[in-house]
Amino acid sequence: MSEKRYVVRLTEDERSMLMALVKKEKGVAARKRLRAQVLLKVDQGPQGPAWTDEETRDALEIHLNTVHTIRRDLVEQGLDVALERRPPVRPSRRCILDAGGEKELIAIAQSDPPKGRACWTLHLLAGRMIELKFVDMISHETVRKTLKKTLCSPTSRSRGSSRQNTMGSTSRAWRMCLPCTNSRMIRPCRCCAWMNSRYN
Repeated sequence: MSEKRYVVRLTEDERSMLMALVKKEKGVAARKRLRAQVLLKVDQGPQGPAWTDEETRDALEIHLNTVHTIRRDLVEQGLDVALERRPPVRPSRRCILDAGGEKELIAIAQSDPPKGRACWTLHLLAGRMIELKFVDMISHETVRKTLKKTLCSPTSRSRGSSRQNTMGSTSRAWRMCLPCTNSRMIRPCRCCAWMNSRYN
């Protein structure tokens, strides 16, 4: 079906250019050379072998959809586009939380949890952000990524983000640490570790 719709018929000049491109050893990207090979194989012009998509796929060891895509690019947009891989078109992402929203989220995460809860969870935080009308909609995954970036980043200056200096005075028997964790339990808890002075 795809071969009937996107029929490749190369001109003599196009075929000569593609053959030179395939034979060129330096300065040609492997992907571009492969696309040129596909076009030469599926060419149904007077000098082309007119291979099917399946024959081309088996000979060049590529996916059938790749052959179809290269055919379509040539027919619809020309040789230049068919030779160059187009970057995928991704919809632009709107930032859900701006700097102010991130600040509010951190403040909520560091506040006391709701009654009956030992600590904040990602779903609770997302719900509270919506309840307080900081955002219209937010997923728990967005909350997780934001907290990971702001609370547990090694380079962040926010509360609880930087590691305690463990190379300080050896006279201290107790050292405080605030571990970062991938747990869904968000509220940080300070931990104490007893350090034997002979190992300091």
